[in-house]
Amino acid sequence: MIKKYFAAQMRIVKPTFGLYTTAAFLLMMLFSCGDNKDPQQGQGFGPQPVKDYAVLTLSPRKAKINFDFPATIQGQQIIEIRPKIDGYVDIIYVKEGATVKKGQLLFHISNPQYEQDVLTATASIKSAEADVDAAKMQVQKVKPLVEKDIVSKYELESAQYTLEAKEAALAQAKAALANAQTNIGYTTLRSPADGVIGSIPYKVGALVNSANTDPLTTLSNIGNIYAYYTLNEKQLLQLFASTPGATLEEKINKIAPATLLLADGTEYPEKGKVETASGLITTETGTASFKAIYSNPLGIIRSGASATVRIPTLIDSALVIPQSATYELQDKRLVYLLGDSNKVVSVAITTTPTDDGKFFIVNSGLKAGDRIVLEGLISLRDNVQIIPKQVNTDSIYRKVQ
Repeated sequence: MIKKYFAAQMRIVKPTFGLYTTAAFLLMMLFSCGDNKDPQQGQGFGPQPVKDYAVLTLSPRKAKINFDFPATIQGQQIIEIRPKIDGYVDIIYVKEGATVKKGQLLFHISNPQYEQDVLTATASIKSAEADVDAAKMQVQKVKPLVEKDIVSKYELESAQYTLEAKEAALAQAKAALANAQTNIGYTTLRSPADGVIGSIPYKVGALVNSANTDPLTTLSNIGNIYAYYTLNEKQLLQLFASTPGATLEEKINKIAPATLLLADGTEYPEKGKVETASGLITTETGTASFKAIYSNPLGIIRSGASATVRIPTLIDSALVIPQSATYELQDKRLVYLLGDSNKVVSVAITTTPTDDGKFFIVNSGLKAGDRIVLEGLISLRDNVQIIPKQVNTDSIYRKVQ
């Protein structure tokens, strides 16, 4: 009975074991085939073909690059209008932002004391003139008596000294009047030059004097304007290295006329002459100050405005590559350089963009004669072999001439 039971169990187990064994064998064969597949064979259909890629051979060429510097605008003259006397602002003849001419009335300051000083000085002059006349009469009276030896000559000398004293008092009274009239003149303030009025912090009735912190207003002469900007040491060396000339003065004189880009991005039609604003590099900031002078006949640009000074520089021998031939990876810019056996390798480079935004000027990482891949970079990786297809360099560089 027991033998029959085990025989029945064995008949049930055998088919199941055979099925599991067959499945395990098939899985082993599948993994074995997968492990032996050549990694260079795409999806198992054999090696992928070597592809054609456009390649550019680098050669030195002329190129223009723009150096842009943020700038602040100042007028040719910035004049603070300050009172020279104490008093109250009586009349304001101009408005903030108004354009004025030289000699135009700006303010009137009221101080009755100066008017009284004029009246007092005028009265003192009249009194002194009377004293002088009396002294002259005394001299004329004594002089003939001395000649006739009726009185001593000392009487004549005394009369003459008195006359001189009275004439000195008269001169002093006239000086006091002139001083009072000068102070009266200071109560009226006129524009010392053509320009534009700035803000006016003091209103009618305000007490002002020469010791006030703020001026009555500022006058900006904007017939010519100065665009002030700074260069750090690296920019300074880079700019001068690309500018001909043996001395600093010669290099500055040969810097190309500067373009001014206004705050809205428009280009100001007048060109500027670059000059040094300071001959020293500031130790605190490590920068040197420059200014570009522009004519402003219409007064379009005002003091205090912001702008950008653009200085074009022509480089005689530069390696220029299309921006599309580069890619970025981890804050680095790279290109694919064609090496031995037509295999590519990625190379990091440093560049400066051209003003049209389509090309890079190579600063480091490449040299003349190198060949780089121009397109299809996304499908490449290091040590991939390609078929180089040389492009017409004139068709590439014609865009940067």
